[in-house]
Amino acid sequence: MKTVKFKTNINCGNCIKTVTPFLNELDNIDTWKVDTDNPDKILEVVLDDNNDKIVIEVVKKAGFIIETI
Repeated sequence: MKTVKFKTNINCGNCIKTVTPFLNELDNIDTWKVDTDNPDKILEVVLDDNNDKIVIEVVKKAGFIIETI
């Protein structure tokens, strides 16, 4: 397993509701969480593989900004 962190603009409960179905549809994600208290709105994802690019794709597809940190 691999843990990856991303800087995002997912900043509230409604944003989390919006992105949840996108992240939950990915088979390679074990768990994920967003720290909305952090100024950089850190998305932490535990992956079953090394394909973190798919996470970036689906978060952008959900309409959010994301970058690897």
